[in-house]
Amino acid sequence: MLGSLHGFKILDLSRVLAGPYCSMILGDLGAEVIKVEAPGGSDETRKWGPPFQNGVSAYYVCANRNKKSITVNLKEEEGKEIIYKLVAQSDVILHNFKTGTMERLGLDYNTLADINPRLVYCSITGFGETGPYKHLPGYDFIIQAMSGLMSITGNSLSGPQKLGVAITDVLTGLYACISIQAALLERSTSGMGQKIDLSLYDSAVSSLVNIASNFLMSGENPKRLGNTHANIVPYQSFKTKDGEMVIAVGNDHQFMRLCTVITQPHLAKDRRFATNPDRVENRETLIPILQKAFLQKNTAHWKQTCQDEGIPCGPIQSVNELISDPQLQSREMFIAAEHPTAGNIHMIGSPINLSRTGVQYKQHPPNPGEHTQEVLTSIGYSAEDIMNLLKRNVI
Repeated sequence: MLGSLHGFKILDLSRVLAGPYCSMILGDLGAEVIKVEAPGGSDETRKWGPPFQNGVSAYYVCANRNKKSITVNLKEEEGKEIIYKLVAQSDVILHNFKTGTMERLGLDYNTLADINPRLVYCSITGFGETGPYKHLPGYDFIIQAMSGLMSITGNSLSGPQKLGVAITDVLTGLYACISIQAALLERSTSGMGQKIDLSLYDSAVSSLVNIASNFLMSGENPKRLGNTHANIVPYQSFKTKDGEMVIAVGNDHQFMRLCTVITQPHLAKDRRFATNPDRVENRETLIPILQKAFLQKNTAHWKQTCQDEGIPCGPIQSVNELISDPQLQSREMFIAAEHPTAGNIHMIGSPINLSRTGVQYKQHPPNPGEHTQEVLTSIGYSAEDIMNLLKRNVI
């Protein structure tokens, strides 16, 4: 079975998370991905830890499977010549250097499009390639702060909080995947490539969705509501007798069934709580009533009872509990692979399920330069050429 993107070649000059996450997804879908680093390895995440497994960092592993690795000194003319030859055979080039860096290296879109007019060129930066912030470096934490995400995360006592993962990197990686595939699809008609200009800042702001829409409609600055919802009640976490869970009541009928489950059916008929707008207005009265009820029994009881009645409910699980979740096990969301240095490594699998051209896990996250000789040979370099480049630290 061939992957959906079999036959497409991706040249990945990115590092850390947003770009590598994008190229990993493309690789999972069958594209050939060549990861380019400086000699010795220049992806910072190789050193981000602990934890390490035989010197291989968990952070690096999370976003770099299904890739080949070559090392090239982009500051050397012979190094740039290697990139030019690879570009001539590639469908996509992906990078996340700061604005202006690729131009200084002679690897800008116009230069590479002259070599390959069909090339899709994807640039990921902190703030984009236009505007007054274009030269600023972009880090997920900074972007979460500036984008409004931190201002709405946490509660009134905690102050602003970042999300537990680098969510703006992940979102931008997903947008990059969408953009690249859209450009490749359009190319099948026009025959032409194009440039993609993505920023972490734009991606983070786009994720505000209903929160931003609420502000744009009402003019009211959103509050930090913790584990509650701005527009729906009850839609939040509750403590139980032995833990915590989340109830997500999406309509009035579900609320009526919830009231029956907690043996307080009269609440659904109370004018203060009968409709969702009523419940939002009177949440300070309703929530303590519900919380008192949920404290009477354990999480497993409420999970089963609510699910039996069609009320969205789930326990707040730790990562340790997540790994043994039977649903995720059945969906094969945890995979293992042999690594030449780390040994047997464990990774999160892909959530993409296609009936005919599903994802495949063919290549472990590579060591720096693991495939340099193989890739250079494929574009015409002899063994003697490669040895000379190696001696001069070009590769």
